[in-house]
Amino acid sequence: MNSLKNKVQLIGNLGNDPEVIVMENGTKLAKFSVATNETYKNAQGEKVTDTQWHNIVAWGKTAEIAESYLAKGKEVAIEGKLTSRSYETKEGEKRYITEIRCNELLMLGK
Repeated sequence: MNSLKNKVQLIGNLGNDPEVIVMENGTKLAKFSVATNETYKNAQGEKVTDTQWHNIVAWGKTAEIAESYLAKGKEVAIEGKLTSRSYETKEGEKRYITEIRCNELLMLGK
């Protein structure tokens, strides 16, 4: 059960092409967003689609795969873990962000 403590699995569509950064040591970092959709009926019986956007980061070989094969609109399955970090804007404001660090990805669809 230890491996289930911080595990995220998503199936969704890329909102943008991966943004790839090459670090000083040569390691690649890929950043992209994935949209997941959930459909339900509201109290009036109307069909409602709720879209959630998730920020994804991938490192190393996983980033290289994302760079080579992923593109905006493609359906993908992501497995990873939630990570949180903070950063400071140019104006000195502290901002917080939650991301999913992708350990595995699977391209779906055509």
